[in-house]
Amino acid sequence: MENRVREIRTKENVQQKDLAKTVGISRQTLSLIEKGEYNPSLKLCFNIAKALKTDLNTLFWNEGVE
Repeated sequence: MENRVREIRTKENVQQKDLAKTVGISRQTLSLIEKGEYNPSLKLCFNIAKALKTDLNTLFWNEGVE
């Protein structure tokens, strides 16, 4: 699953371990999400978006974004 989690997390100056702790997952799971190798539940997607102060469309639906 393609996403912009790493890009937005870095832009917000949030470390991987800190975001993972905030949303209640391991750093390894967050790494897999960022690589597109793990499909998070909708609830987890909402939690990540909230923690990064953004929305689901920005994080997970890249249509028109270059």
